[in-house]
Amino acid sequence: MGDSFVIAIDFGTTFSGYAFNITASGEESEPRLKRWGKEYGMETPKTPTCILFNENKEFLNFGYEAKTAYINMNRVDSKKHYFFEDFKMVLYDRELTSNLKIKAANGGSMKALKVFSESLRFLQEDALRTISSTTGQKKFLASDFIWVLTVPAIWDPSAKQFMREAAIQAGIVTKGTEEQLVIALEPEAASIWCKKLSSDGFITGNHISESLDQCPGTQYIVVDCGGGTIDITVHEVLEGGALKELHKVSGNDLGGQTVDRKFKKFLKEILPDGVWDEYEQNYPSAVQRIMREFTFLKQADKDVQFSCPYSLGSLAKQKSENFVNSDLGASWDGEFIKISRDKLRSLFDESLEGITQNLREIFNRGLHIEYILLVGGYAQSQILQQHITGQFGHLCKFLCPFRAQEAVMRGAVEFGRNPKVVVSRISSYTYGFAVWEKFDQSKHKEEKKYAANGVEWSRDIFRKLVEEGEDLGSDDTREFLCSPARADQAEMKIRFYSSVKKHPLYVDEWGAEKVGLFTVDMTGGGKVKLEIRFGSTEITATGTNQISGKKQTIKMNFMTTDRECVIDDDAEDDLSAGSSTQIVHECIVDGADEAT
Repeated sequence: MGDSFVIAIDFGTTFSGYAFNITASGEESEPRLKRWGKEYGMETPKTPTCILFNENKEFLNFGYEAKTAYINMNRVDSKKHYFFEDFKMVLYDRELTSNLKIKAANGGSMKALKVFSESLRFLQEDALRTISSTTGQKKFLASDFIWVLTVPAIWDPSAKQFMREAAIQAGIVTKGTEEQLVIALEPEAASIWCKKLSSDGFITGNHISESLDQCPGTQYIVVDCGGGTIDITVHEVLEGGALKELHKVSGNDLGGQTVDRKFKKFLKEILPDGVWDEYEQNYPSAVQRIMREFTFLKQADKDVQFSCPYSLGSLAKQKSENFVNSDLGASWDGEFIKISRDKLRSLFDESLEGITQNLREIFNRGLHIEYILLVGGYAQSQILQQHITGQFGHLCKFLCPFRAQEAVMRGAVEFGRNPKVVVSRISSYTYGFAVWEKFDQSKHKEEKKYAANGVEWSRDIFRKLVEEGEDLGSDDTREFLCSPARADQAEMKIRFYSSVKKHPLYVDEWGAEKVGLFTVDMTGGGKVKLEIRFGSTEITATGTNQISGKKQTIKMNFMTTDRECVIDDDAEDDLSAGSSTQIVHECIVDGADEAT
C-alpha cells in the first residue's frame, strides 16, 4: 500500500486524538482527523485522555464517553469504578518498570502498562473504524498502516520504550512488524506541519498576516505547550526544506495542568478549611465537571465565572454562610463563583516563568532566531500568547496556528510519510558504557585500581560514544566490537550510561547514571560488531557477527525489570559457575573500542 497509508496517534496528557492519510503513494493530500464529542454538543479534534474500567478492571470507555459516564455516576458507583485521567505524566522523569502502578480516582491502582495499552487499543480500533467508514466500508488491518506515536522530545529513552511496549500490547504492531511503529517527537511533528501552513493559518502577535519563512537558513523555535509538558526545539530550514536541530531539546513539566493545579489550590484557599479536600474525596465526579469548565475558562484573559455545584455550596455553608473569601480575588453570588482577571493571570505565573527561563537560555546562545511558533492545546490561552509576545516580541516574530491543538497530529502524519525530513539532532546527553583501562596513576583515582591476571586496571571508566551537544545525523551510528570471554558464551549483557557532562571520567560520578542494558547474541563464536544508532528519535542497535556475517537486532532495555535486578545481584556467582551468560558491568579495553 505504500508509505502514504499512515495513522498518527497524538497521545496527550489532557487530550488525545489521531490523524490519518490513505492516499496512494506519492500523492499529496492533507491529513484527515476524527472529530470528537458530537453526541455531547461538541466537535473537537481531540478527546479527553481519560479511561474508565469496571470494578473487575475491565475496559469500559475512553475519552468523552469515559468522562461523561464517570461524571454521571453516583457516589457509590464512582467508588467501585477505576477512572484515570491525565496519567501520561507518570512517565516523565522517573525510573520506569513494566510493573509500575498508577492510582485511579477511587484510590485503587492498576498497572500503568495496562492503562496505557488499553487507551492505545481504543484509539487504534476507533481509527480503523473511522477509516473504514470513509472508504465505503472497506476493511483495514493494523498491519496495513505505518503507525506514528507522538511523545515529548524531553522524554528519556525509558519512557519512549514504555510507549512502544504499550503499543505492542495494544496490537498496533506485532512481532516482526515493529518497524511499522514510528516514534515522533511532538515539537518536531508540529514544526513539520507549521512549515506547510500559509499565512492565513496563523494567529500573529501583531495581527499582520504572515507565514513561516521557508528560505534556507531560517531559524525558529517551536514551543509545544501541552497539558503536562512544555517541549521546546530549535530548527533551521535547509536546502530542499529539510530541518536541522540547532539546540538540544529543552522544556519542563509546567504545562497547562500546572494552571489547573493552581486553580484547585485557589479553590482550597477561598473555601472554609477542609471543605475542598472533603469535596474532592466524596464528590469526584462533580470535581470533574468543575475542571472541565475551567479548561475552557483558562483560555480567556478576563474576569471569569463558573457554576458552583449545589453539593459544594451545601458543604461549605456548614462551615460559613458567606463561604467564599473575597479578599483572595473571588466572589460568590449564590450560583456562580467569580474569579478576577488578575487572579486568573496569577494562576499562570509558575508556568510562564518556566517557559520564559527556557526560552531565554536559547536566545542567550547567540542564534539568529526569527520566529517563535507556539503550538499545542495550552497554546490557545490568550494569557500565554500575550506573555510570549511581551517577553520576546522585540527579538523575533510570534506565530501560533489557528488550530494549535492539531499541529502535532497533522505533522506526525507527515513525519510518518517522510521521517528523514529532520536530518540532524543535538544529543541531550553524553552516552557510553563502562570499561576497564590500564591503570595510569597520573589520571586515574587510586580507589579505582583493580588487579587482575597480574595487570593493574582502573575500573568504572566512562567510554564515550556520543557527547552532550553533539550534532548527529539521522542515521549516525557509533561502532565497537564485543569479544566473547569464553568459547561457549551464549550472550553478553552490557550496561549503557548517560551523563549531563561532556567529558565524564567515571560512570559513578555526579551527573552520570545507568540508563539501560543491551544484550548481544554471541552464539557462533567470534567477535560481534555493534552499531548503535543515536541520531533518530529512538536509540537502536544492530550487531554483525564478524565470522558468519549474520546480523541481529540488539534488544536495548531502558526500563528497570525484576529480572535485571536478579541478574545484577548474582552476576559474579553466574560467572564463577560457568554460566553461558556474561553480565558485563565493565568492558576491558586497551586502546581499541572493543568489549571483552
